[in-house]
Amino acid sequence: MKVEESAKTSASRRTGSKMETSQVATTKGKIWVDLDNSPHVPLFAPIIEELERRNYSVLVTARDCFQVRELADLFRLNYRLIGRHSGKNTLRKIAGLCFRALRLIPMVLRQRPDLAVAVCSRSQLIVSTLLGIPSLFMGDYEFATGWALIRPRWLLCPEVIPNQAIRLDPKRIMKYRGIKEDIYVPRFVPDPGIRSRLGLEEQDVVATIRPPASEAHYHNPQSDELFAAAVQFLAKSPKVKLVALPRNEKQALELRNRWPDLFLNRRMRIPNQVVNGLNLIWHSDFVISAGGTMNREAAALGVPVYSVFRGKIGAVDQYLASRGRLVLLESVEDIHTKIVVARRARPEKPSELADTILNRVVDEIIELLEKKQPSSSYGKIALNQFASAVGKRGSEFNSSEPTK
Repeated sequence: MKVEESAKTSASRRTGSKMETSQVATTKGKIWVDLDNSPHVPLFAPIIEELERRNYSVLVTARDCFQVRELADLFRLNYRLIGRHSGKNTLRKIAGLCFRALRLIPMVLRQRPDLAVAVCSRSQLIVSTLLGIPSLFMGDYEFATGWALIRPRWLLCPEVIPNQAIRLDPKRIMKYRGIKEDIYVPRFVPDPGIRSRLGLEEQDVVATIRPPASEAHYHNPQSDELFAAAVQFLAKSPKVKLVALPRNEKQALELRNRWPDLFLNRRMRIPNQVVNGLNLIWHSDFVISAGGTMNREAAALGVPVYSVFRGKIGAVDQYLASRGRLVLLESVEDIHTKIVVARRARPEKPSELADTILNRVVDEIIELLEKKQPSSSYGKIALNQFASAVGKRGSEFNSSEPTK
């Protein structure tokens, strides 16, 4: 696909020489990171940087869905774009992830990584299982749908998630204090120009809003109802300016069609290009979102945040809510009684935090890599059988259908 070659070429042009030098110079091992969804990019950016600083090679692959590609470019990552989002239909999702796995295999066989790391990339899990590559997942939502037959070898997650909620041998579960967003938030440096670039005044009360993930397996229509009620509530306050972050073009069109007057009078706007989410949150007065990562990023930055997510509430969100760092909105009445519409006293920059959790995570990754025993699986897997299993569905993913 042209888009994949173009993205790969542009990324390699920016940082390829540095990566090539690092990979040649090191003999410590190679880690394969797969960026499967937008929130994975800011999470892994400092992890990749720290691994390279310690002279480990990092192979980065990315799926072209939502804003993964744009964020990877924003963070100047050297990545290989393989596969895309396959829509909401369950059968298409399964076929799509298997087809992506098939396309990943030749590259992985050439690169021969020693450890596979992702948040919860199912395509990576298929490939690492087939090729005998040890795998590590870094999920923080215990209700994410998993597979009964294949699972990652290890899981690294916040300590507030109880072991009994995780379908994995407790001996293969590693924990860290805090939340996943604490891994990368300490390296955040605010850019004060974002308000002016978005056409916002300093005196404006700015609310960043994010619609529910309507194509996710955990989606609950009640989230849509609460999100709409929140927008209607904020629309009644003329001093509030809304910055909407839709997940795809379909959601952007739905927002414009549902609230045309808010867009016409500039009460609501959608950024014309990808923005640094942390920077937008920091320069907002509060956040209303059905997205777990954005909510937790706001909590990590100390920005007031309200969740309209109505799926199963995970242990991390329960932990944040119990400490007053996140407000869970459960009804329309909650929207009217719990949301505080006001400017916040924003310091020049967040409180300085150490890279303690980042270093802990990187140490764990390195320890797992060094535990890895030499595998004889490379090149000895019956790939033809796997290809035939998904090859029948492959042609329908070669169309020019736009990314969703």
